[in-house]
Amino acid sequence: MKILLVTDAWQPQVHGLVSTLVDLVRQLQVNGHEVVVIQPGQFHTRHWPWHSGQPGLAFALFPGARLRSLMDAAQADAIHIATEGPLGWAARRHCLRRGLPFTTAIHGSFPETLKGAVGLPLSWGSSLLRRFHQPSSGVMVPNEGLLNRLKERGFQRLRLWAPGVDTHLFALNDRQRPLAAIGPLAHPVSLYVGRLSVEKNVEAFLALDVPGSKVVCGEGPMASGLRARYPNVHWLGELPRQELAQVYAAADVFVFPCRGETQGQAMLEAMASGVPVAAYPVDGPLQLVGQGRGGAVHDDLRVAWHDALKIQRHEARDRALLSGWGRSSAVFLSNLVVLPRHLRLRPKPGFGVRVNPAGAITKLSHKRHSPVE
Repeated sequence: MKILLVTDAWQPQVHGLVSTLVDLVRQLQVNGHEVVVIQPGQFHTRHWPWHSGQPGLAFALFPGARLRSLMDAAQADAIHIATEGPLGWAARRHCLRRGLPFTTAIHGSFPETLKGAVGLPLSWGSSLLRRFHQPSSGVMVPNEGLLNRLKERGFQRLRLWAPGVDTHLFALNDRQRPLAAIGPLAHPVSLYVGRLSVEKNVEAFLALDVPGSKVVCGEGPMASGLRARYPNVHWLGELPRQELAQVYAAADVFVFPCRGETQGQAMLEAMASGVPVAAYPVDGPLQLVGQGRGGAVHDDLRVAWHDALKIQRHEARDRALLSGWGRSSAVFLSNLVVLPRHLRLRPKPGFGVRVNPAGAITKLSHKRHSPVE
């Protein structure tokens, strides 16, 4: 199958959604499918105002005409719009004009993110989210709790799809090693990985009264203020995934303080590395952690932290093995909607991108495609 993926989140951005999509593309290609990715790097871009200090976090500026050309050139069997950014809206509009069915996905707390970034009321963000996904032939969501809440809000055609985790990169080591960038740390080592923003509730972790050391990997609009208020925390910023895997391996417990909607990629990576998770009993942690031995959930994060430390590393790893990319990619494929052959239109000459298994992006040639018979 030839799949067209449209996303506002892609390399060189560094965050969980990018990792999810890159891993998904690689797994699909391993399974013999062709994936064409349309992403911000193919357009003129502008930095998001609230991410001005973070390289790579930019949006496509006026993508319409070029995006339409790229989509037509792909002649895909199925179209998936992964994000609700400028590329997502432009792709949605093109599909509706052409009568092309497409699927979408809800990956996290979009209304909360908009509220924290630009002050948009939660009700407005929810309405915008519902409007974006309303014409989708299938809206993929990461857990049943979120799916049920979205049903209550009027969302339709919802389908479960939980992203997987790279269990080879994030692996269980026989013994923990000190971090080269920091040196030996006092144990237990508590770790947070993710954006430093309001909706992530990071300060609940930073203020947690527990022994040992605290390590934070990530950037965001709250980064400078949090660093100033918590100078005893080890701040590592954004790290390449190979280095991040080493950080997970050095930790004793992963603290996930977010109370909002999330797919929980960092929790999966921690558990795959043998690190139990401490979290609140909300959607995401309840499904990934609370229903197995991957960690502990509790209304008191300190209680969850102590309970998580009692869990053996191999138990956390076993929970993550249930979420490998082989199973996840199969569910993703089953959720796609295949375009009728007569809708795979003859494109105008243009460029697209194809992502090879190593993640490199290569341009397609200026070549006319034959019409589909």
